[in-house]
Amino acid sequence: MTQRLTIILSALLLATHVLAAPTLIVVMGAPGEEEYTRQFKKWSGQWTEAAQKAKATLHTIGIEDKKTSDKPDKEQLRKLIVAQPRDDAEPLWLVLIGHGTYDGKSAKFNLHGPDLSASELARWLKNHECPLAIINCASSSGPFIAALSGPNRTIATATRSGFEQNFTRLGGHLATALTDPTADLDKDQQVSLLEAFLTAAHRTAEFYKTEGRLATEHPLIDDNADGRGTTADWFRGIRVTRQPEDNSLPDGLRAHQLHLVLSESEQKLSPETRVRRNAFELQLAEIRTQKSALKEDEYYRKLEPLLLKLARLYQDKPQKPKP
Repeated sequence: MTQRLTIILSALLLATHVLAAPTLIVVMGAPGEEEYTRQFKKWSGQWTEAAQKAKATLHTIGIEDKKTSDKPDKEQLRKLIVAQPRDDAEPLWLVLIGHGTYDGKSAKFNLHGPDLSASELARWLKNHECPLAIINCASSSGPFIAALSGPNRTIATATRSGFEQNFTRLGGHLATALTDPTADLDKDQQVSLLEAFLTAAHRTAEFYKTEGRLATEHPLIDDNADGRGTTADWFRGIRVTRQPEDNSLPDGLRAHQLHLVLSESEQKLSPETRVRRNAFELQLAEIRTQKSALKEDEYYRKLEPLLLKLARLYQDKPQKPKP
């Protein structure tokens, strides 16, 4: 098992005793023109509705018409992030909706007041070991992947580089896909972050194609801690069709384990069961990347114990306590 996967699994299993709802932080940046204000509020509202449906702990910044704090939005966000538990079993979701900039060195998300740089956000999250889902729907968001990538983290951006500086549409499609049954690509009655990302990325690409425009955004998703990210055209369904050059785990596996709104059957599982299942699935994926280098008997010898553990996990699955 690679050192990277060991770190991921350790983080996954760190706090299986915790029973809590996921936390969602939605930040609406400085919109500029009124047209963008309407769009960004709509997208933020869709995330808010999804959080309510998921019974998630919700925090919003920059959405209200009236300022609810005398502190700049950047300082509000910093205090909110550092106050979050660092080792929860449940994920922390952070969604940035707005515009971004890039000066060739530093990528920033535009806020009311001082802007937020990728490096600053990385410092605030440095010691967080809980699962993280960070979604930057802004222009020039690509560099946030290299800055934030790490074990037990899923990073999605609207662009693949800081130089894609035009208004981005991924955020709208992603907010819609969260609760869209057609985005449930594997038909398990829930939409994972990977499924929402892929659906939104394909709809974004279709917009440019239909309008006859040159695509000015190419979304990326990163969850294997290599800091590079993968575009949606690498996927067929929810499976990556190309193997990373270093034979590491491909992107998408962790993202497909993250669901903001859980299906009824998933809600019945305890957090401990979900965490252990996810860990076993990642171990299986790690073995499958080694298939071409292993003899057939050895390959199946490695698979069998994990498959048995998964079977026993579902057979004896602890149920989530009733409130």
